[in-house]
Amino acid sequence: MGRMWCLTAISAMVDVQSLRLVLAEPFMQRALVGGLLTGALGGLLGSVAVLRELSFFSDALGHSALLGITLGILIGVNPTLVLIPFAVVFAILVNQLVERSSLPTDALLNIVYSTSLAAAILFLSLVETYRGGIRQLLFGDILGVSTLDLIVIALLLAAALIYLSLSMRAQVLLTLNQDLAGAVGVQTRWHRLAFIVLLAVVVAVSIKAVGVLLISAFVVIPACAGRLLCRRFPLYVVVSAALGGSCALLGLLASGLTNLPSGPSVVMVQFLGFLGALIVSSGVFRSNRQRRTATLTIAGSE
Repeated sequence: MGRMWCLTAISAMVDVQSLRLVLAEPFMQRALVGGLLTGALGGLLGSVAVLRELSFFSDALGHSALLGITLGILIGVNPTLVLIPFAVVFAILVNQLVERSSLPTDALLNIVYSTSLAAAILFLSLVETYRGGIRQLLFGDILGVSTLDLIVIALLLAAALIYLSLSMRAQVLLTLNQDLAGAVGVQTRWHRLAFIVLLAVVVAVSIKAVGVLLISAFVVIPACAGRLLCRRFPLYVVVSAALGGSCALLGLLASGLTNLPSGPSVVMVQFLGFLGALIVSSGVFRSNRQRRTATLTIAGSE
């Protein structure tokens, strides 16, 4: 028994020492700050996207971003520099297509992202000289985040906070009923386009953290967890952003300690947070509390 306790204590000391070594690295410090900002940004915009039923739109943007990456490779430009303008133009074009078509939105988005993904794979098969960056862009590598990346993410987070703060009333009305929002003077088309462009930029920036294949989960999971815990819209937005940032931090720490990919690690921590929110919101603890109260009442009456 004593030997087991000693082994456990030594293991804990080793883990603490490993954590200190990891946190002492400048690249890890930048990654943690970037993860916190990017996670909060994803949760912030994801909270509105989920209520506005735009979750699949972020998924389509993420998968279609691979086409933008491929175009950057073909023209000899750093793919990360192509992502943001490509995502913005792509989002505007898809929004126009959705507004002008009578087909269901989810069906159109499915066609768009499947076609763009197929085109990206075909173009990539023509590339023979490029060997670096594809795996990182597919699955994420936030450990390579630079100081410039942190500045861009911070500015984007500030822009998102300002926009949502100034348009909170409009966002609530648009979430409840677009026709009602238009009737009371809300510029529904402008707000939809502004939010979609902002979401496109966030998706493009977040791809470095979690990759093309997992970007939808990065945006949607914290928002769904926050929705389970909150009913008031402002609190729901704050909780979603806090969950996104904190889960990103924990996921990056786990990635650094275990040498696992950063993107999947963050998403798995977010999923565990979602399960926790699901358990709390399901009334398990409330039911147990009610049973204990009923038992005490019966015992007291006897």
